[in-house]
Amino acid sequence: MSMEGGEEQMEVYSVWAIPPETVRPRLKALMENLKNEFGGPEFGPHITMVGAIRLNRKDAIAKLVASSEGLKPIKCRISSVSKGTFFYQCIYLLVHPDDEVMEASRHCTEHFGYVSSSPYMPHLSLLYGDISEEEKDKAIEKAKALDNVIDQLEFEVSTLALYRTDTEDKTLESWELVADCKLRDGN
Repeated sequence: MSMEGGEEQMEVYSVWAIPPETVRPRLKALMENLKNEFGGPEFGPHITMVGAIRLNRKDAIAKLVASSEGLKPIKCRISSVSKGTFFYQCIYLLVHPDDEVMEASRHCTEHFGYVSSSPYMPHLSLLYGDISEEEKDKAIEKAKALDNVIDQLEFEVSTLALYRTDTEDKTLESWELVADCKLRDGN
């Protein structure tokens, strides 16, 4: 595990499953192309496992470590390029909600004591923004044109990362990596 900083004030954190280095450049290129055409902030490829939750840094790190110790690498399969209805789910890759992915999310949310107001929808965001439905449709078509087999992508996640994610900051400039943990077979 690696970590940075150590303040004790209550802040908003999220837990992300980080795609492997083998697929990150492909995802980043797609994200960069969409951002250049449709706007929005820059962020790294991830699948949110635990949404925004207010904790102090020490507790958040402890919960990340505890949740990652009981979790094996997670196999992920992309099923489509989709659009959402709010800023943080503007354009995304829908991750097939198979048992392994759903159980990993449940495992993490239980360790963090996170309760969501809506059912978990595993996804990997490509673009954050408030754009029209027409622009969203254009962005989906652009994503498919740039990578016509992106909806067939499969990969294994072996890193969970804790990010400080102030959801009021839509520039994402305050967002930062706090800690990460490797997932290992045999845990």
